[in-house]
Amino acid sequence: MADRVDGRAPAATDYVVDDADWYARDLAGHTAERTTFLRADLTEVVSDGGSVFIDCLFRDARFNLAAFTAAAFLNCTFTGCKFFAAAFADCKFVGSMFQRCDFAQLNVVGGDWSFVGLAGADLRTATLRGVRMHEADLTGASCNGAILRDVDLAGASTGKSNFATADLRGSDLSTFDPWSVDLAGAVIDGRQAVTIATNLGLDVRADAD
Repeated sequence: MADRVDGRAPAATDYVVDDADWYARDLAGHTAERTTFLRADLTEVVSDGGSVFIDCLFRDARFNLAAFTAAAFLNCTFTGCKFFAAAFADCKFVGSMFQRCDFAQLNVVGGDWSFVGLAGADLRTATLRGVRMHEADLTGASCNGAILRDVDLAGASTGKSNFATADLRGSDLSTFDPWSVDLAGAVIDGRQAVTIATNLGLDVRADAD
């Protein structure tokens, strides 16, 4: 299993929950720590706040059509999980890592996803708006065609990632290396154009100079 962004291995878990059937349940207020969830069904689960998972492992879990608001998944590991059309609003995933997950039609609004491990993730149909993703690992991620509006990507690792035709307006592209990131046809604003030009080594000056 891969290490987290900061090099730490995932925390060992103390409990195992096998085949949990939480279909369409309201998980508001549910908490779990250092727990392994095997094949959990969280399809159409809702949670309007208070759900907290710390150092948990989700393996082959289904979050399809789930809707979480103000939930926290801290330092968790997601392996082989499905997030089809799942919605996360103002949630925290700080330090969590994702491996071989399906993010088709994922919708994320707000929240803190700093230090998440999304290396190689397929985010082509995902929408992320106003998300904090400080030092996230997006190395080799497929983000072509994705919507990443007003995303704080300060310090993010994006080498060999594909952002072709993605809508990146308002996002922090300061650490993007245009030589190692595919940005063909990406939609950006004027401020970002200056950032990319500067990262290419160009000397951007005002017309009056």
